[in-house]
Amino acid sequence: MRRNHLIAAAVICLVLITYATLAKLAGRPALMGHAEGYWVVVIERFSAYGLLGFLLSFLMPGRVKLACAFVVAVAVGLEVLQAVTPDRDPGFIDVLQKAAGGTVGVLLAQTILTFLPRPPS
Repeated sequence: MRRNHLIAAAVICLVLITYATLAKLAGRPALMGHAEGYWVVVIERFSAYGLLGFLLSFLMPGRVKLACAFVVAVAVGLEVLQAVTPDRDPGFIDVLQKAAGGTVGVLLAQTILTFLPRPPS
């Protein structure tokens, strides 16, 4: 049952990230309004992808490379899709911020999983 909840949370997180990335600029969700500072946007990106990486890492315990590769692929793919959206501008720095957030989320979850007791087999 717990695995189903993790899958649902990861899918919801991915859908929300996709919406925030590809929505028109006027419809994009913002924490502090549309005049938010650059660092607020960086923290939003880093946190969203960190949460996605965290959830994926709990879904795939022990598969650090696969979870990191998936998060980086999502970041790159969504930035490429932003290139075809008229009022959005893709950026290489954005990809790096998102990939870093996802990787930190994966590594944090793997560290937590290391210290959790294993269920008896």
